[in-house]
Amino acid sequence: MANTSPSSLHALLFPFMAKGHTIPILQLARLLLRRNATVTIFTTPANHPYISTSLSDTSTSIISLPFPKNIPGVPPGVESMDKLPSLSLFFPFVSSTKLIQPEFEKAVQSLKTPVTFMITDGFFGWTLESANKFNIPRLVYYGMSNFAITISRVVSLNKHIFEGKSDKNLVTVPEFPWLTVTRDEFNDVFNGRDLDSPYAKWIVDNVLATSKSYGLVTNSFSELEPVFVEYWNSKLGPKSWSMGPFCLSHTEFLSSKKPSWIVWLDKKLQLGSPVLYVAFGSQSEISQDQIDEIKIGLEKSEVSFLWVMRRSENGVYPTLDDGFEERVKEKGIVVREWVNQREILEHEIVKGFVSHCGWNSVLESICAGVPILAWPLSAEQPLNAKFVVDEIKIGVRVETCDGTVNGFVKGEGLEKKVKELMEGEKGKEVRKKVAEISRTAAKAVEEGGSSWQCLNELIDELQINQ
Repeated sequence: MANTSPSSLHALLFPFMAKGHTIPILQLARLLLRRNATVTIFTTPANHPYISTSLSDTSTSIISLPFPKNIPGVPPGVESMDKLPSLSLFFPFVSSTKLIQPEFEKAVQSLKTPVTFMITDGFFGWTLESANKFNIPRLVYYGMSNFAITISRVVSLNKHIFEGKSDKNLVTVPEFPWLTVTRDEFNDVFNGRDLDSPYAKWIVDNVLATSKSYGLVTNSFSELEPVFVEYWNSKLGPKSWSMGPFCLSHTEFLSSKKPSWIVWLDKKLQLGSPVLYVAFGSQSEISQDQIDEIKIGLEKSEVSFLWVMRRSENGVYPTLDDGFEERVKEKGIVVREWVNQREILEHEIVKGFVSHCGWNSVLESICAGVPILAWPLSAEQPLNAKFVVDEIKIGVRVETCDGTVNGFVKGEGLEKKVKELMEGEKGKEVRKKVAEISRTAAKAVEEGGSSWQCLNELIDELQINQ
């Protein structure tokens, strides 16, 4: 273990205001606290209670900074992506965070303990200026895999590969000849379609800030994607420090009363009836027409399922009022509450996961040894799906009507893929593969494992340079 004491190691953490970005940083905080670090987390008043509750058993300091007011389209009091009425408000919301900079710098300046380093979200490129002002090394957290950041960067440096190609045309990735991609698997800023908008400029500014930062903190482990870690660190940079999976730092599901869905899973276990978990993350927006096809696919597949549903843009749940829940009540349940996803995935009877392939979900599935039916919806999820299905081979992919990444999925197509994952030969193959990788992930975070060593090396390096 790194030779540290509370006075010699002080980490500042500043996650973006979205659960998918915040939760891994809170898990990372626990890893740093185990190294006897002093940990200070920055957030905003509305996000403070969640962070405080999550780390209530630790000595973490939490500092609230006022969230900007009067952001066009963002209702007063909304301070996190999860509460935004529409994803179309992402850019005004995230770009407004730069207005926090003066308060952030005041708070950093007033800290009594010298700061060793800060880890701030990739969306907060402006924190590099603050870090340089106080001579504090800044590390960047994107919440993405090494595969996704590497392929995105390589493609953005070679935008010409898409010239004259349609969205569906497969092109070979320079430097990785076994990989083919389509234009629609990338954000328009990376594939060359959007170069001049305020959003494009914001992304470029953040990428530039990342390139001038001390390094990346990556929620991954070197054995999972060695080729891409090596390429990034030798050809691109700054160095990526793979120190995950962070979710293995803490088990949070020790409540006195079991939630109803865990009781339901227990019953399925007694019956020996394997369960498919269906969830699309906290920010995915799915049309009512697509919801209707999901219902058809799940019902016709006749597999047992647990479907976690999120509210639509207008704050209401999609409608299932055609008797669906009554018809499938022996086989499946629909949950309309927040769930501890990891607790569900870790349940012995859960044998498959229909997932949007957000990186946190992919890692939690790997750690639980559950194969994935990949259904990417936005952001870098198409790349995560490609990694899951083609690179590490722990899942299958849904069939879209038009063959595009973001196309519509019909019920019969979903039924076919659900059966393939839960009952077919392909399902057996990917289940065996994910079990192997799950064991490797557990070893990576143990004392002496690759992620354990990586965190120690980073701490030692920063302390030497302090």
